[in-house]
Amino acid sequence: MDLLWNAYGVPSDQEEDTGQRQRQRQHRPLQRPLPARKRFRSEAYVPPQSPSPPLVFPPEPSGRYVSKRERAILAAAVAASSTASAPLPPPHLHPSTSVASPVLGSISDSDLPSDILTFLKCQRKGLAGRRGISTKLAVSLDGHRSAVNSLQWSKSHGHLLASAGMDQTVNVWNVWSRNQQKARVFRCHNAAVKDVRWSSDGLSLLSCGYDCSSRLVDVEKGMETQIFKEDQTVEVIRFHPDNSSLFLSGGSKGLLRLWDIRVGMVVKEYLKGLGPILDVEFSLDGKNFLCSSDTSKSRISENSIIVWDFLRQVPLSNQVYTEAYTCTCVRYHPSDCCFVAQSNGNYVAIFSARPPFKMDKYKRYEMHGVCGFPIKCNFSLDGKQIASGSSDGCIYFYSYKSSELLRKVKAFDQACIDVAFHPLIPDVVASCSWTGEISVFG
Repeated sequence: MDLLWNAYGVPSDQEEDTGQRQRQRQHRPLQRPLPARKRFRSEAYVPPQSPSPPLVFPPEPSGRYVSKRERAILAAAVAASSTASAPLPPPHLHPSTSVASPVLGSISDSDLPSDILTFLKCQRKGLAGRRGISTKLAVSLDGHRSAVNSLQWSKSHGHLLASAGMDQTVNVWNVWSRNQQKARVFRCHNAAVKDVRWSSDGLSLLSCGYDCSSRLVDVEKGMETQIFKEDQTVEVIRFHPDNSSLFLSGGSKGLLRLWDIRVGMVVKEYLKGLGPILDVEFSLDGKNFLCSSDTSKSRISENSIIVWDFLRQVPLSNQVYTEAYTCTCVRYHPSDCCFVAQSNGNYVAIFSARPPFKMDKYKRYEMHGVCGFPIKCNFSLDGKQIASGSSDGCIYFYSYKSSELLRKVKAFDQACIDVAFHPLIPDVVASCSWTGEISVFG
């Protein structure tokens, strides 16, 4: 009996359990509330309250129907933005529901005044009649909410001016436009923007900033095309004068990197154990470049200004400037074999561009103040004048040959940070301030 029980007793229990499960499965479909689908589809049905907070939809854009699915995506993006430090716009949304378009006005020269258009189109003719330095404010450009760090005119499109600000924006200005002067506003960076440079063709802008990246944008299309990420705050960028596919970047860790836009990678590094890079500048032939840094690990007079061999990646001299000041700006002369440096000692020093790169101790440009601001200076188109910003909000114009102060122009109430001569019209100068103002004189 025990053998029979062991042989047939257990399977019978399993069959009973199996039969019970099958009966439960047969009754399950009958227990489902069939009208639930109708309730889900009905617009009048209100589901019961759930313990989670209700989903809040952002306001619908006017003039366009927004589906439930799209509103759900928008709500998810709003919820994510509260926890993410630097949120990106939702990827598959209509332009009206994502980041505002950078295109605000035209970059064409069709609505420029006739005299400006004539000078721009005939820059090689008729310029002899415009000489000297004008103290008249021609254009005032308002758009940045905080300090403007850098300015540059477009060499191929002389009516366009680019500016980089601490408000995380890069602006392109159609300076003399009768309709809309602010043509583009790029908000690609997630932190303050330190520098901006035009490409040689004038169709792209390269910018860098505190978000540890350099970004290339297409000005005409109003879109970002490439991102170059780094492990340091990028303080300054410069295109190579002979190859617009190469640019040099310097950052807060003292690293100098050469990038190739075609491959989007670093192709060379220039290592010297430097402090934060303040400025870089290529020579006219592109064989050398200058770099100024904040501090060094040894003596403060070493590595303040370094002359580098571009191809060999070696410093030609690191004891160019031996005074106990840092230099916020370095610039090569457009024709002579020399360069200048804006010193925190409240003067502009001049150096020979030939070895051993000696400083002229008997010649300096000193009437303005730096006082800890990142004040910059620049040469005029013909190299006969040097213009410098100042902590007192003025622009100081010096004679390159005699170092004599030619003119002082009151531009702002706060510090004047950068000064840029127009590349085609000799007596037009753009300047920017620590409070976000931009003024064009000429």
